[in-house]
Amino acid sequence: MSTAMPFDADPQLLSEVTAAVKTAGLTLQNRYAPKARGVSLDEIVDEIHANDAAVLKVLREPLLRARPGSQWAEDELAGGALPAGEWWVVDPAEGNVNHVHGMDDWSLTATLVRDNQPVLTVVHVPLNGDTYTAVAGGGAHLNGRSLNVSAKTDLGAALIGTGQAKPGEDERTFRQIGDSVTAMLVNGLVVRVSVPATMQLIHVAAGRMDAFWQFSDVRSGLVAGALLVSEAGGTVTDLAGEAWNTAGRDFLASAPGIHAAALEVLSPIA
Repeated sequence: MSTAMPFDADPQLLSEVTAAVKTAGLTLQNRYAPKARGVSLDEIVDEIHANDAAVLKVLREPLLRARPGSQWAEDELAGGALPAGEWWVVDPAEGNVNHVHGMDDWSLTATLVRDNQPVLTVVHVPLNGDTYTAVAGGGAHLNGRSLNVSAKTDLGAALIGTGQAKPGEDERTFRQIGDSVTAMLVNGLVVRVSVPATMQLIHVAAGRMDAFWQFSDVRSGLVAGALLVSEAGGTVTDLAGEAWNTAGRDFLASAPGIHAAALEVLSPIA
């Protein structure tokens, strides 16, 4: 059950955003092949940028048109607080590096953020057709069916995950990731370390995983999952246990029954 302030959007907005993201998903799917593209770093980066450009060409204008007065957060790898108002935070290829390596763990995300809180999101996974949606105060859904987080209360029985938010993080962040994975391997059941964040967070929202944490503030990888998890009944905070928003420097989303235990393990490392 959500504790978010309800978002008083026109009900048509979610339908329009969903349609726009699904249409853009066809563009990304048509660019996909189950084999790696690019050998050198420059080639890989070029493929990543080409994916982004192709999707944004068909996604940006429909989203801005669907919410008059909204603004566009340009840098998908940026973090920190946004100015007041409504902003689209979009990842046109969430898991882009997986896409260009021929893997299937990628999606598209579009999230409307109001005053640094996500209030509406659509995550579409083109390869299997799944669409995850959430509106603040309205619950989280997968293909129209309600989502609920895990009922687990024992961290020792939990499937939990983390990952690298972007290339080129500083050494301190890498050490935090390593130390936290070790701590969770000791205290949890199984730890997944993978990218992208959203593809793990949809599992938390659906109750298939029990928690996800990250030492980074790359907002495009977190806003969609944060809203989905909270609307599915989960708990979303920073690693000090304070309510999370886009200004947060770190992140934890989990089933409420293991949240305190996860914080106890992770907080000393943050």
